[in-house]
Amino acid sequence: MSFDPSVILSALPALVSGLKVTLSIWLASMAGGALLGFLVAALRHFGPTPLGLVLRLCVEILRGTPFLVQIFLLYFGGPYVGLKLDPVPAGLLGLTVYAAAYFSEIFRAGFKAVPKGHVEAAECFGFTRVQTLRRIIVPEMTMLVLPQCVNMAIILLKETAVLSIIAVPEMTAVISALGSQQYAFVEAMFLLALVYWLLVEACGWAGGAAERRLSKFRFA
Repeated sequence: MSFDPSVILSALPALVSGLKVTLSIWLASMAGGALLGFLVAALRHFGPTPLGLVLRLCVEILRGTPFLVQIFLLYFGGPYVGLKLDPVPAGLLGLTVYAAAYFSEIFRAGFKAVPKGHVEAAECFGFTRVQTLRRIIVPEMTMLVLPQCVNMAIILLKETAVLSIIAVPEMTAVISALGSQQYAFVEAMFLLALVYWLLVEACGWAGGAAERRLSKFRFA
């Protein structure tokens, strides 16, 4: 059995279709997960202790179980509790919640890393808590947690492949099906690995560019 490059060329239309789904779910879940994670981190950091304990438990459960198990339970177990979702909405919801758990820990660490002196200085100038959060804590925290957020974005990108088990028509599902139909598993997996690698490199480059730009505003 020899490597057949023509299989890769014939797979390009299917790849483009799956790529659109992958990128859409990835970007939407990353944005939603970051927003939800920030809210959870803020409530744990600034909110009442009982609420913080409940949120901590939820985060630990999500971080302590594989995403494969979570998405399986959401899609196949959801109907047992009245939650019946199509593959794409289920994949988007599952990946968003999974991302939120990790983003919340990143942001919580960012909150703690902001020097207390900066917060106290803002209070001396008469800033309200909201003003301090918006003008001092969030900008400084953003610079501190950006590398971790980029790393999380890369992890989420690769986790989209897991959604193939619930028939989401993303890259892994589409290319794997094509490889099975043409008995060209090696060529299909090579193409899939190559595209994921290029996407990861592009994400890392964009994150590095953003970090270099934001580093100009770091406090001395």
